[in-house]
Amino acid sequence: MASDRSTSAGAGLPTAIAEFLPLAVVAVVLMDAATDFFPDDPLVGILTPTRLALVVGLIALVVPVPGRRRARLRDFRTRLDLPVVLLLLAAAATTYAGGHPTAPLRGLLTVVVCYYLVVGLRRTQPASWRAIGVLAVAGLAAASTTAFSQVTNEIPTCFCRTGLLTDVACDAGGDGVLIRATGTFSNPNLLAAFLVLLLPFVLLAAVSVDDRTARTAIVVLVLVGYGALLTTFSRAGYVAGAAGLLVLGGAYWLAPRLAERAQRRLFAVLGVLSLLLASGVIWAVSRAGNSLGVRGQAWAAALEIGAHHPLGVGLGRSGAVISATAPDDRVFVHAHNLWLNWLVEAGPLGLLAVALVALIALATAARAARTKSVVGTVGLASLTGFFLMSMLDHPANLDRIDVLFWCVLAVIMADAPVGRRPGGAPAPGPARIEPFGRGPRPVGAGVGSHRAPAPVTGGPDGAL
Repeated sequence: MASDRSTSAGAGLPTAIAEFLPLAVVAVVLMDAATDFFPDDPLVGILTPTRLALVVGLIALVVPVPGRRRARLRDFRTRLDLPVVLLLLAAAATTYAGGHPTAPLRGLLTVVVCYYLVVGLRRTQPASWRAIGVLAVAGLAAASTTAFSQVTNEIPTCFCRTGLLTDVACDAGGDGVLIRATGTFSNPNLLAAFLVLLLPFVLLAAVSVDDRTARTAIVVLVLVGYGALLTTFSRAGYVAGAAGLLVLGGAYWLAPRLAERAQRRLFAVLGVLSLLLASGVIWAVSRAGNSLGVRGQAWAAALEIGAHHPLGVGLGRSGAVISATAPDDRVFVHAHNLWLNWLVEAGPLGLLAVALVALIALATAARAARTKSVVGTVGLASLTGFFLMSMLDHPANLDRIDVLFWCVLAVIMADAPVGRRPGGAPAPGPARIEPFGRGPRPVGAGVGSHRAPAPVTGGPDGAL
């Protein structure tokens, strides 16, 4: 008997370590995105602490360990595979054809690896959505409380506004000058983008606990997060945050009522038309002089550069090239638009790849939200707000925001089955979160089934 117990304990330790490591790596990467505690300098060669952690996480996912199912190639397949390949091809083409430094290309590969690590984790450990919710709470608390501290203690951030959100010099003085909080970031707009992406995912933590006092604490942190968003005084952040809240409510109340295929197609067409209209407005404004100030100049320069550089000007070089093309002596860091920035840096192929990423991710999240999937609902709200903000800014230009963006994509896409069996049933996939107030269920359970799972009052996998 003693020998059996020792054998079981010996086999259980490697299994526990193999299951713990991928989740630990994701936790470290997400907390680094929130706080930037990892040094940027490489440890050896091109191996940074973040890349080392990602390699360890991937090895832990695929290594065979008795007592658990290791990740296989099919566990990493998603609906974004083709756009990701196109994006990498466009990035490699502009990098090597133009003879540019390879560091930005390595950065892109890093976030793509992070994307597939999170996908593999979600597929092999379906209950990891609970941990992701806790991580969202932790990252939110770190960034938002730092932001409030800057405002309440009047800590200078070199960003100030007054009146109707008008930028002013911080040394102007006067009662109307308000400090714009930056939190754990270098710019208030970056903090706003971080909060817009992360705030909806705190709902995962709320539905994973069964205790009312714990939910109250999470609600308080959500209020602190939205309060921190207000302290950024970011106009785009305000619009994006409000849009996320509207989508959060609309996805819960309206999406499930779109049962007819014609209704879903109508909303899909309206969404595509809205994107085309927004693109047309950007094009028109870019041709109308300085009607939008620096953004109009950046967009006009980006379109001109894109027309003359079919392979792009190189990753990370959009700011310098736009600064040289735009009138005046203003210095730009990026194109102030996610899609135009990729057009400048990677050409039309890069623009196509990023546009496909956005459309497929939004469509996947919307389809999941129609069944009241918590992941689909919060993912749709998160992406809607972030993409709206990215029409006027490019927060993913910062690697920390880029990592968080790809992690959000991974959480959404991991719940979507890729292929189908010959009989028409969905291919095996991750566990899927039931509508609000229920626990996880398998992907193949069918959205039309209304049979509730057996109630569970205790344990980590209990229903709500």
